Amino acid sequence: MLTGKIAIITGGNSGIGLETAKGLLAMGARIILAVRNTEKGNAARERLAEHHPMAQIDVMHLDLADLQSVRTFADKFQSSFDQLDMLINNAGIMAPPYAKTKDGFEMQFGSNHLGHFALTGLLLPLLANTPGSRIVTISSRAHSRGSIDFDNLDGAKGYHAKKFYNRSKLANLYFALELDKRLKEHGFQTISIACHPGVSATNILKLGTREIPSALKRIANLFLQPPGMGALSTIYAATEPNLTGGEYIGPLGQFQRKGYPALGTPHANATDQEISRRLWDVSEKLTQVSYPFDLSH
Repeated sequence: MLTGKIAIITGGNSGIGLETAKGLLAMGARIILAVRNTEKGNAARERLAEHHPMAQIDVMHLDLADLQSVRTFADKFQSSFDQLDMLINNAGIMAPPYAKTKDGFEMQFGSNHLGHFALTGLLLPLLANTPGSRIVTISSRAHSRGSIDFDNLDGAKGYHAKKFYNRSKLANLYFALELDKRLKEHGFQTISIACHPGVSATNILKLGTREIPSALKRIANLFLQPPGMGALSTIYAATEPNLTGGEYIGPLGQFQRKGYPALGTPHANATDQEISRRLWDVSEKLTQVSYPFDLSH
């Protein structure tokens, strides 16, 4: 059980994030829904409270496409809470038309990767001081089709929505694995785990900002698993006591699209140590967040 434990879920108001919240609440955790739209966050809190009337559910504003918002969130959280057991980097946008974050990053790379990179670094002191804490970052099977083009991270030299989504999900995986490696090298007890939901029917299935046609949704749902199943990988990564960090968790079923979670193997795309180190250095430079690995603990 997770009684007394505190979890932040980015994008916890819908899809995989909401289903993850349901699962962790059922185990007794206190949940912070870190959301861009607090109105939707409050509506999600009300829905969750119907099933878990005694649960502690907080809604806090977080816009991962705005580094000032990320810093404000981290400051507010650390002034309000003295522990953080689970940081679940869940929020994501998929294949929108070309746009930039408030800080000038390509929207998908900036929100899906850089926003979470900054958030995790800013919250690391609290995680480090919370025994048994873990960081779970949601990647995707799409990482296998991704590549990190350091000469066109901002899309100025050409933009293809799906390619940039694949890139952001590859960056998520590189980040989760590199983070665990560095945590271990510096003697932290906090662990970092990557996971993916298989192919799930969530709000991310939109054509940019438009909903996909209902007929297409019905066809897709034949092949996709419901968000509740997709969230099992996240819940497993966040709670399974036998995990030691650096794992990649995903559905066990056909082509890793469906089924119950199990230990998976990242695609070879995500194993280049030079790219991993370079991505880390670039991410620190772009976000201006340096990880405090010299913390005394």
